[in-house]
Amino acid sequence: MSEPKLPLPEALIFDMDGTLFETDTLLVAVHERVFETLRAEHLYEHPTPPVERLLSCLGMLLEDIWRQVMPGSTEAARNRADDLLLQYELEGLAVGEGKLYPYVAETLRELKLRGIKLFVASNGLEDYVKGVARYKGIAELFDGLYSAGEYATASKVDLVERLMQDHGIQSAWMVGDRSSDVEAGKGNGLPTIGCAYATYGRSAELEGADALINDFRDLLKLLET
Repeated sequence: MSEPKLPLPEALIFDMDGTLFETDTLLVAVHERVFETLRAEHLYEHPTPPVERLLSCLGMLLEDIWRQVMPGSTEAARNRADDLLLQYELEGLAVGEGKLYPYVAETLRELKLRGIKLFVASNGLEDYVKGVARYKGIAELFDGLYSAGEYATASKVDLVERLMQDHGIQSAWMVGDRSSDVEAGKGNGLPTIGCAYATYGRSAELEGADALINDFRDLLKLLET
């Protein structure tokens, strides 16, 4: 962990996938199911793309994800993939699949006890983002769960701006694992904490972050410095 001196925040704004939620623990099985169904419905005629391709796209808007994962696909296939992904993710969450990164729940509770407001800002779908928080028992810790799916924002910069305006937030840290998180922080004048423990992106994605953490508990150390 790098330990610069950062201004104390009134709020922390978290990405979801690759930051709080270890997405591959849910997505590997879901990915296979999505493409089995697309083939059965004659919307996709090729072998299932490598799940690594999907994982590497986490943090993008869904429309952009499918263009990367199945280039040349039809709009009908991409729209159906949206629906199937959400359906199968929620079904998996409901039966206990997927897990948070180590120490996420405990650290969020400690942050809440310290009087820090907690938010999520994700490029995912509304029901997915809220579903992860609910099924993993952390929903009540957050002051707001913001998603591109709910607010139809074109970028995470816009989503974080909306969140801050809605809640009158004057100072916050943006915490995430992708370049879109760094951009969202910088675009709103916020210090950005890069989650180097996530494996979905490349280290270059976190260039420009003000600090890097290798363990979620490092957030508490950063607050104490």
